[in-house]
Amino acid sequence: MNINEANKIFRKSIIKGFFEPELVNLDFKKSSVKHPSINDDGLMQSDLLHVFFDVDTGSDYPDADEWFIVELLFPHDVKLPDNLKGTDYFTTISVENGKTFWHHRELIRYKYGKSKKLDDALEFLESKYKELHSLLEPLQKDLK
Repeated sequence: MNINEANKIFRKSIIKGFFEPELVNLDFKKSSVKHPSINDDGLMQSDLLHVFFDVDTGSDYPDADEWFIVELLFPHDVKLPDNLKGTDYFTTISVENGKTFWHHRELIRYKYGKSKKLDDALEFLESKYKELHSLLEPLQKDLK
């Protein structure tokens, strides 16, 4: 088994064994949305914003057993206000039928050397979700 495969297995086990159950404890549930490039199921608290875990990106790095990428997907083909666009907030992601969704990618580091920081990483993920979700809430009336 090469480092890439080993890191993907390790990342998935951390996500399935810790992050997903902890998010479910925070009232997240299985997402009904399919991500255009991530095959695994996502989680959500509302239809506005969905959490997906990217175990592939960077899995070939020697320290890839310490982090992964989380993708927060806003699965609506709508125009966002300019203040919500950019790397700090949302960028576009193409989906089928010429549609465009919005997403935000964030590096989640859950281990520093031998020191695990799972609770800190979960707290960061939850706060980022809440921050982005609150920015999207004013758009909810336009999605009906």
